[in-house]
Amino acid sequence: MNFPIVSRRSFIKTASLASAALTMPAILRSQGETGQSPNNKLNIACCGVGGRGWDAVDGLKDENFVAFCDVDDVRAAKAYEAFPGVPHFKDFRVMLEKLGNKIDAVTVSTPDHMHFPIAMAALSLGKHVFVEKPLTHTISEARQLAALAREKKVATQMGNQGHANEGLRLIKEWHQAGILGDVREVHSWTDRPIWPQGIEKPDHSKSMPVVPSTLDWDLWLGVAQVREYDPAYLPFSWRGYWDFGTGALGDMGCHIMDGAYWALDLTAPTSVEAISAHQTNYSPPTASVVKYEFPARGNLPAVKWTWYDGGLLPTLPPDLEVARQLQPNGSLIVGSKATVFADTYYSSARIIPEVKMKELSPSLPAKTLPRITGGHFAEWVRACKGGTPAGSNFDYSSRLTETVLLSNVAVRARRRIEWDSAALKVTNLPEANQFISKNYRPGFGV
Repeated sequence: MNFPIVSRRSFIKTASLASAALTMPAILRSQGETGQSPNNKLNIACCGVGGRGWDAVDGLKDENFVAFCDVDDVRAAKAYEAFPGVPHFKDFRVMLEKLGNKIDAVTVSTPDHMHFPIAMAALSLGKHVFVEKPLTHTISEARQLAALAREKKVATQMGNQGHANEGLRLIKEWHQAGILGDVREVHSWTDRPIWPQGIEKPDHSKSMPVVPSTLDWDLWLGVAQVREYDPAYLPFSWRGYWDFGTGALGDMGCHIMDGAYWALDLTAPTSVEAISAHQTNYSPPTASVVKYEFPARGNLPAVKWTWYDGGLLPTLPPDLEVARQLQPNGSLIVGSKATVFADTYYSSARIIPEVKMKELSPSLPAKTLPRITGGHFAEWVRACKGGTPAGSNFDYSSRLTETVLLSNVAVRARRRIEWDSAALKVTNLPEANQFISKNYRPGFGV
């Protein structure tokens, strides 16, 4: 069971990558052959059950767990103790080989660099798939996952839970009704990183850390290139290394940018440029300002979107009350008639200042978009059982992820980049295309 060496020129070959990744012909069955449990509960396998993975376990506890997979027994202990009868594995490939014909759906809550190989393996077997944000580690991976999900006709969802929230729908309804006027400007920000960034690789010249006995370091590395273990990488700080994570914007962009991206019917940006501080070849910057330019869409005007992280904030808008401060994470959607403030997960959306929100309340449009009950896990479960596709399915979330991850291409290129979404390439700076995809570790798992 080997992961292939994937060149940057071969990433379009979607399904063949997944089938090459797994030598498991015995379980290449159609989704219909797995069947659901007799009580109509989904048979779910969870990959990554510690940390954020526990949220998936807890959110899906009313379904039927058939397998847990985690490379660290200590991190996984809470899930293992809560569901002692569920078989657990360290290698997702072994799990799929042994129990694939009993699995309806798979969740992926691992570090970013392992989202793609696990999700592709599950999709190739016709499983419904839920993947935490960002959907993938690279832009090309996002494009491949969406293509294979369409081919397999399965239910998918990315874990940007705010897409199921009320505020996101209110903003879209207000925009469609003309309450905001023309929106040509958006600002989004986060207080991340709250882990080290702008760092070099760990220094082992004086001592060599010992791998904990409960951790399979080789499996944790997965498709990443081999290196010595160091506690600087995990369980949380991997986000601050290019080889494993996607930095502050990759971590939070799929949350904070989601609502405005969806409400304004945005497509791919045409250009991205970034100002950043202290990044290294190993690690994202300590702070950055990223500027996206989105084209006009029909009668909708072009949009300039500015992102801030590392504690940087936009200039306070004129409509914001003098005594009111911006929250540590959020978005301002600036229209010609009204400006909206939205929080991290779009649980709320308010026109500012508050007095204007109250003045406009009688004229706000009726709620026309379907509301989601039970949150994003319940939404995905209903989709898996034949209901309406989840709102952040891979068709949508892959486009959002591509947009978010373009920031890292601009940061690493240190130049303004012009983007051709159809061709999946930077057109003005060929050397920046090395960051669109990546090479995988040869011989992984042998």
